[in-house]
Amino acid sequence: MSAKRVLIVRVGAMGDVLHALPAVAALRKAEPERVVDWVVDPRWASLLVDDEGHGIVVNRVHLAETKLWSKAPLSLATLRSIGRLRRALREERYELVVDMQGTLRSAVLGRWAKGGEFVGYRDPREAAAAKLYGRTVARRGAHVVEQNAALLGAACGVALEPAAVELPHEEWADQWAAELVGERRVCVLAASAGWGAKQWPVERYGEMAKELRAMGFTPMVNAPRKEDEVAAAVIEASGGAAEMVVCNVAGLTALLRRAALLVGGDSGPTHLAAALGVPLVALYGPTDPVRNGPWGAGPMHVLRDAGSVTSHKKVSEVEAGLARIAVEQVVDAVRRVVG
Repeated sequence: MSAKRVLIVRVGAMGDVLHALPAVAALRKAEPERVVDWVVDPRWASLLVDDEGHGIVVNRVHLAETKLWSKAPLSLATLRSIGRLRRALREERYELVVDMQGTLRSAVLGRWAKGGEFVGYRDPREAAAAKLYGRTVARRGAHVVEQNAALLGAACGVALEPAAVELPHEEWADQWAAELVGERRVCVLAASAGWGAKQWPVERYGEMAKELRAMGFTPMVNAPRKEDEVAAAVIEASGGAAEMVVCNVAGLTALLRRAALLVGGDSGPTHLAAALGVPLVALYGPTDPVRNGPWGAGPMHVLRDAGSVTSHKKVSEVEAGLARIAVEQVVDAVRRVVG
């Protein structure tokens, strides 16, 4: 008999959580009677559950406050946070734990659950993680979404194909976004990236905002805080063509549900737009879209220079191939996507 209580460990980041969701959605569709819980960073919890803790794909989430742990590893707050999580995971008595992250930290989190079986990739991101698994699975599939479905399927003994994802709604966020957007044709510019090599120059985002304004769009640059330097630089470069929108993940989700288009790089907002079926143009450089590209059923166009070199080194300078993508190419891609 297969395990009925399953714990997913995929703490972050936003795009990685979204790329794990189609596998869990497929499991929920195949075997709805299973209890499927998830360990996640609080910042991304709204992708899985609403403010009251109710999820569509998962039953509940356990919050791993990794940002606090890294900032103050020896503080009383960190020790209490870790203690709460360890107790909560052990009390649930999961029969199966699946590490979909593949780092030493995520493997340790999985071990805290003391589940009946602990499964992970044979070649995790950090090799030391594999030593903590009870069983390993060979990586299969080109895209990480396909790999995640293969991993979870092998762990559960069920053949899984990635399934469409439905994200939770927040009433307050939906009302806020409806008032913000109104009747405007909004294009969200997701200008920030996890590291500099993946970030298209802010000056070009500014020029792109001017082009979008001329095409009838209202360009909005999303930002997690008012002091966001990248968003501010894009606004300045746009000469007032774009406006900044400060919101959390729930707000961004609601905004994107009302957006006509997103233009961005390999970043969480781009993957969120793809999951929601929002038309998008994605700008790729050091990361390979075959493996890490946006995944969804909506219209999309991915631009990547033929000379880009795949690398996950977190350098600050924009990757040379990404730097060669011109505003005119992005404008042409927008026309292809939205007509």
